[in-house]
Amino acid sequence: MAFSSPLIPIFSLLLLTHHQLVFTESTQPPYSCDSSNPSTRSYPFCNPKLPIAQRAKDLVSRLTLDEKLSQLVNAAPSIPRLGIPSYQWWSEALHGVANAGPGIRFNGTIKSATSFPQVILTAASFDPNLWYQISKAIGTEARAVYNAGQAEGMTFWAPNINIFRDPRWGRGQETPGEDPLVTAKYAVAYVRGLQGDSLQGGRLGERLQASACCKHFTAYDLDHWKGLDRFVFNARVTLQDLADTYQPPFQSCILQGRASGIMCAYNRVNGVPNCADFNLLTGTARNKWNFHGYITSDCGAVSIIHEEQGYAKTAEDAIADVLKAGMDVECGDYITKHGKSAVLQKKVPIYQIDRALQNLFSIRIRLGLFDGNPSKLLFGMIGASQVCSKQHLQLALDAARNGIVLLKNNKALLPLPKTNPSISVAVIGPNANASSLAVLGNYFGSPCKLVTLLQGFQHYAKNTIYHRGCDDGTQCASVQINQAVEVAKKVDYVVLVMGLDQSQERESHDRDQLDLPGKQQELINSIAEASNRPVILVLLSGGPVDITFAKHDNKIGGILWAGYPGELGGLALAQVIFGDHNPGGRLPITWYPKDFIRVPMTDMRMRADPSSGYPGRTYRFYTGPKVYEFGYGLSYSKYSYEFVSVAKNNIYFNQSSTHLMVENSETIHYKLVSDLSEETCQSMSISVTLGVTNHGSMVGKHPVLLFMRQAKQRNGNPIKQLVGFQSVKLDAGERSQVGFEISPCEHLSTANEAGLKVIEEGSYLLLAGEEEYPLNIIT
Repeated sequence: MAFSSPLIPIFSLLLLTHHQLVFTESTQPPYSCDSSNPSTRSYPFCNPKLPIAQRAKDLVSRLTLDEKLSQLVNAAPSIPRLGIPSYQWWSEALHGVANAGPGIRFNGTIKSATSFPQVILTAASFDPNLWYQISKAIGTEARAVYNAGQAEGMTFWAPNINIFRDPRWGRGQETPGEDPLVTAKYAVAYVRGLQGDSLQGGRLGERLQASACCKHFTAYDLDHWKGLDRFVFNARVTLQDLADTYQPPFQSCILQGRASGIMCAYNRVNGVPNCADFNLLTGTARNKWNFHGYITSDCGAVSIIHEEQGYAKTAEDAIADVLKAGMDVECGDYITKHGKSAVLQKKVPIYQIDRALQNLFSIRIRLGLFDGNPSKLLFGMIGASQVCSKQHLQLALDAARNGIVLLKNNKALLPLPKTNPSISVAVIGPNANASSLAVLGNYFGSPCKLVTLLQGFQHYAKNTIYHRGCDDGTQCASVQINQAVEVAKKVDYVVLVMGLDQSQERESHDRDQLDLPGKQQELINSIAEASNRPVILVLLSGGPVDITFAKHDNKIGGILWAGYPGELGGLALAQVIFGDHNPGGRLPITWYPKDFIRVPMTDMRMRADPSSGYPGRTYRFYTGPKVYEFGYGLSYSKYSYEFVSVAKNNIYFNQSSTHLMVENSETIHYKLVSDLSEETCQSMSISVTLGVTNHGSMVGKHPVLLFMRQAKQRNGNPIKQLVGFQSVKLDAGERSQVGFEISPCEHLSTANEAGLKVIEEGSYLLLAGEEEYPLNIIT
């Protein structure tokens, strides 16, 4: 949707700001194999006609032991005698190129990069094409920063594809939410876009625009809770939960996304540190999933294996453990300090070091860093004009407004009238005029031009009054209720902008509570009681907040969740509230009641246990009450669905042996997915066509979610499971069709207690909104 006229001044300012950055002096990016250098151009590792593996092997063979060890850490020094510059493996690009890691600098031609919404809000669009376009833009801007000589590396440690298992997790905001399918599809879209592949995959050859790294492998979703931190936490995870919750995003990231990097996590899983787990890094990632890339530790993860976890008796043992497991590079300096002694003590064989180095230099060669002057290569023409471009800023705006979720709209309070020039609006709350901490989330860079929420409102309503409400930000221990109430009484409409920021949830800081911090609720209730009309409540947060009080209060007429909406979040929210955009986002996480904090954050079980009162986690297994459920979201339009066609109702599996299990005296027939050939699974695929109608008077972008559930719920199986989703744009009154391909092997299977995927005989239901369609699996 195009910008409406009140927004043109801000957009022009953004472009002006960008163009002012372009015409300054640039520096040469670092590279190896300069064709004008006679001392290096004869090396086989500089010959682009040779296979990458052969080039990497040649390079490694020329290194001394000290040089080899020096390259096994994120800050790899130069090797002048071979013409190899220093390299920094650690760069960040979670939702935009960021200087949060040491590999990127905004100190030259390029002063900033497009800051897209935090991932949790982008996920609420349920739109893989949007996710891909964002990551493609990030990859382009990353290459532009490198070409401008402001990057020492092109390996970006994103995306974060851990499951948002517990609503208190401070880093849940970085993830696509709680569903394994959504997270897996996000991983694939992000990796393909950043690395230079096509949306559908298959275009990526050996060359990389930039390198993506899926993290944190695996079962990492606790940072610091009640004195227990991620460095020593031992996550006790069942094989069943690993198979159908924690591992699928990483499997898709590798198999479909073809990620070139993985980061192993700090925590232990069932007693074994992730970075020292041979079965995880080599047995699963490399051998089972055919991963060809590099594996990095999280920062400091090698040292803690000895110093905090006590898993390794000595520093040398820790280094031996991680290299044997399959880790290639350490974020830190433990190998720098203790690597040589580990070799001299014969705890680390040279062939393991060589293997790691070949993986590392293969990535640098794939990035084009050993092919001479990068300006003459595949991505050499990407320049500063493609950073903070009009297209990328539009994409940031689209991402924010397509992710914003309308949670409540009593008596069609929203959208507010925009045609009345005399309308007065009070924008009140600690996040109403907040800076980057509230709008950008974490792992952000320098935005092109940040637009606060207040600025967005001011371009629609000239008579906009601002009051912060809380004296100390979102902590809100001290409030100015009387002053805020007086402001609210004087205006036509009140918008309360409340919620969280990075002081409440972030890396190394999990939440203790699920309700609003401090006296925010008291402030909301007081203003709602005094206002002339029902108020509008806007929540900024990554994790869910228990706002049951607001959900049921008629004096709070509208509620919107805006995540952390990025640098153009102020424009996006104003466009939604004043009706220039029809909201369509849907929650990618369950919103739990505040009593959920009784559940220990350390309990990794996904499935409910009625015998102990454990309620389970996420919409797939949680049996307790909800404030809002996964996938919830309203719109200014009403949408309806109908099952137009389903290729078959009965699915027969006759080509392999059938297994039996007994549950509550009932014999259940099932097939092991591992017994079925790929051809069999493909032949069983079901084509589903859904009709979708927009009954409203506005064009709308609407995520269509297709779920499955078993007609008879069985112990350990999901209550329901998302099996497909698409975003469709419909004009007012338009009807369209959306197609899904359902694979029984992938979408109708569950994991048994041994961690094996099984397809159970019986009746199933496909669910779209209120509509159901029956399926039968016959073995």
